Formats: sequence, structure tokens, C-alpha cells
Amino acid sequence: MQTIDLKYGRSTIPIQFDQSRFEIIKTDAGDRALTDVEIGALLDDPVDSPPLEEFVKSGDRVLLVVPDATRQSGSGQIVNLVVRRLIANGSTPADINIIFATGIHRPVTPEEKTELLTPFIAQRIKTIDHVATDPIRNFKVGETTGGIPVELDWTLTEYDHVVTIGSVTFHYFAGFTGGRKLICPGLASAKTIESTHRLAFDCATRNRAAGVGTGLLDGNPVHEAFMEAASKTRVAFGINTIVSGRGEITSVYCGDWITSHRRACERFAEQNTITLSEKRDLVVASCGGHPFDINMIQAHKTLDAAANACVDGGTIVLFAECSDGLGRADFLNWFGASNSDALAERLCSGYQVNGQTAWSLLTKAERFDVRSVTSLDKGTVQKMRMENVAPLEIAKYLDKKGGYIIPAGSKICIKS
Repeated sequence: MQTIDLKYGRSTIPIQFDQSRFEIIKTDAGDRALTDVEIGALLDDPVDSPPLEEFVKSGDRVLLVVPDATRQSGSGQIVNLVVRRLIANGSTPADINIIFATGIHRPVTPEEKTELLTPFIAQRIKTIDHVATDPIRNFKVGETTGGIPVELDWTLTEYDHVVTIGSVTFHYFAGFTGGRKLICPGLASAKTIESTHRLAFDCATRNRAAGVGTGLLDGNPVHEAFMEAASKTRVAFGINTIVSGRGEITSVYCGDWITSHRRACERFAEQNTITLSEKRDLVVASCGGHPFDINMIQAHKTLDAAANACVDGGTIVLFAECSDGLGRADFLNWFGASNSDALAERLCSGYQVNGQTAWSLLTKAERFDVRSVTSLDKGTVQKMRMENVAPLEIAKYLDKKGGYIIPAGSKICIKS
């Protein structure tokens, strides 16, 4: 028997398995952490752009856009380096502000700000909280070619230079995270977020829209809408990271916000796309720990990946702590629908962003026997058509069937 420690929140849960009957699905991507010196060299040689120091002048105001607590991006290391470079170039700490791209997520707590930025930066650089529901804070800057109103945080207009800093991983309908997503949905109004996300669902077919999916950019209507929206503001520089399972930065692509993000996406897909020869009856999947299992809305992304490795009617065991609960207080309401078709009908008559996630989760719960190792209570899990399972009970599943074990489901794209 072999033992593997599956990440669960900020801890791990060991499970034993027979290596002759189980295959571990993980990538062979290099995960050596880059040093500050190595990252500095990449900042000196950006893609399709001069280095920051060549266009940021003394006295210019700079806004750094960073992810919230639902993302693992290595932002602390990057922000530290960028701030120090700007100050060495003549900027003062008062010239530099940081805004969290929360979209419709909850606000970043003081503790999370320190964790995301490091205590050194959190104590010295002013931070700003985006509020997607504030009609005064968000103003219309135009429309997409599809007629979607683009409303963005007013803060974006108050600076000479906007720099986006985020990580690239897979996203189950936007293709990839990072880049344009730091502006839209990250700094967009709730109205714009809802309208752009709605493009992911086709009400005629009651299914995902054509072109939408993990690792897809070209022809993806959601990605294209995000790009159009982000283009309504002037992003001076983009910094895109790829991080290891430990949260350490292993690659950086920076420069022009469009081309540097595209290169990071291509590299990430190259490293983390796996093609399986067959699907199996049992898939045990961890999200990869915090923050990927901070709530069920985020953890669902791993369930989406695991579904591509499991036969219909098979069992998926999902390790997802969900220390923040479901992610939205109204998320559970969607599961009052009798089935996924009824939920889709409700979604099309009154679309909401998290309704689409609920529909996607429910379709998986209907296709598979989904068991969850989680802190969520039994009643909540059952309403989502899943069942709780205690860590000590995992052995009974592993003894009955062979299958796959996925240590970091949030970071892989599975094809079969």
C-alpha cells in the first residue's frame, strides 16, 4: 500500500491506496521557485513592452491590481519587487496604491491583505476595496460589440498607470484565470459581471455555450467579452505568474497585458493538460487545498475536472474543506430545483452568476455518485445532491474499486 497526503484547506489528509489499481493524475511541470533576482531579470525583459521604469516617471500615480483571497498568485513577492523598483525609480509610497479585484466575491479581510501582500507592503501602501454593487463607484465606459454595458471601478481613471498582477490557471468557462479577468470581472460592476458571465450558458440548448470551456480562449464568447471590457481602460503593464502547489512562483510572463497573458496561458496549458486513455469508476480528487477549496463555488472547479476522468454513474470523492462555506449566501437556493433541467429553466428566466455554477454542480451530482470530505454540514451537502464522507471512511471506496487520484484538481485540464 502507498500513502498520499491530499491537501484539505491548510492541512492534509493521508489516504492509503493500492498503487496497482490506482493511477495518480498529476503533471510533471517543473515547480522550482524563482528567486527575486530571476523575477527581476524577467521584469527587465518584458513581452512587447518597455520595462516599467522606462515609462513610469517620478510623480506618476500607479495602481496595482491584485487578486483576492480566492486566488493563489504569489502576489506578495511580485508586489514587493514592483514597489521597490518603482521607489528606486523615483516614485514615493504615496504614489502607489493597490486595489483588490474581488468582482462579486466578499471583501478581503485585514488578515488576508497581510497574507496576500506581505506585512511590509500592507503597512506601507494604501489598499482599496472594489465594491461591485456600488452604483456610484462603478461608471459606464462603453459597451461590447454584443451590447453589454461595460461598467468599471472609477478608481481605474485616477492613475497614470494601471498594472495588473495575477496568476494563470484553468477556468471552467473563461478558459483561464488572470489577465483581463483582473479588470472584468475583477473591477466591474455586478451588472457587467452578470451580463458577461451569462454568455457562458446557452438557453436554447440548456447547456454551456459553444466555445466555452476549460483552456479555451479562441472563439470563447466569455473570454472575448472580458477582453473587450478590459480594453475600455488603459492597462499599462501586465504581470502573469504561474505558481506551484506550494504557492511559489515558477514562471513569470510580463509586459503587454494581452500578449504576456496569452503566453502564460499557452505555457500553463502545455504543462497541465492531461489526456487519459480511459475513464474509470472511481476518482478521488483534492482541490489542492486553500484557497482552491475556500468555498464550494471555488471547489466546484475541481469537481468539473474530476468529471472528465470518471465514467457516468461512477463515484467521485471530493476533498473540499470550504472554510468560507458555499461562497454566497444565496447559492444553496438554486438547489431547490427538482433537477438540473428545472434549474436551467429558472436560470434562463432570471440569470444570476452563481446560478450557473449551481447548474454545473448539479449536472455532475446527477451523473455521478459524489461524496465530499468537507466541513459543510450534512443537510447542506445533501441539498446539493451529494453526500458527506468522513476521512476514515475513504478506505471503503478505495478497497472496492480502482481508479484515479487527483492531488490538485484546480490546476489540471483532463481530456479523454
